Amino acid sequence: MSTENKHRVLEGKALTLTIMTTVLMLIGGLVELVPLMAVESNVPTLAEVKPLTPLELEGRDLYLREGCYNCHSQMIRPFRSETMRYGEYSRAGEFVYDHPFQWGSKRTGPDLARIGGKYPDAWHYRHMEDPQSTSQGSIMPPYKWLLTDQLDPSLTARKMKALRTVGVPYSDAEIADAAGLRDAQARSIADSLAQTKITVEADREIIALIAYLQRLGTDFQGGGGDGSVEAGR
Repeated sequence: MSTENKHRVLEGKALTLTIMTTVLMLIGGLVELVPLMAVESNVPTLAEVKPLTPLELEGRDLYLREGCYNCHSQMIRPFRSETMRYGEYSRAGEFVYDHPFQWGSKRTGPDLARIGGKYPDAWHYRHMEDPQSTSQGSIMPPYKWLLTDQLDPSLTARKMKALRTVGVPYSDAEIADAAGLRDAQARSIADSLAQTKITVEADREIIALIAYLQRLGTDFQGGGGDGSVEAGR
């Protein structure tokens, strides 16, 4: 019996085909899952990389909610053309606390892996209010509601607890004081904006988003040569 005929006979036996397909799927699943179970030992951790603060965590959720990842990646490739523009290339250990990570291959806008500290808080505020005012020719739409909508802080501690279950090292004290830590950082950013004649309440969503953007890439500041963060800027 030819191979083609054998296959046709197997297709005619629904139960046998279903069992064999299920077994193959289970084997394929194990091949994918087993390496993930050992990922902690495979991905190098960097002492400089710390979990996001409560406010930065809320800002990250806003970043995801607004779909910023659709146009902005957070992964600098190890090519000179990349490092000259964006700074030191990304390391796997930088993203151990990202769930999910914000890598990507499509860049309608620039990569944001090293955006933290590149611009002042006021720049980010005006950029979200009117992107063309800070980036001439930008096709990014404005996100003016972030300037007026109030941040929902009710789930911050629960988010931190959930992330701790997947390995993010938040302490009990940090979780218990999530509201205090969040509000203190928010007031600091609002005060920074006030110094540039921008008046905004500390509990607005824009404050949390600014906190997150200003954090990106600041834990790991690779150095040396043309690929340094400063050269990228």
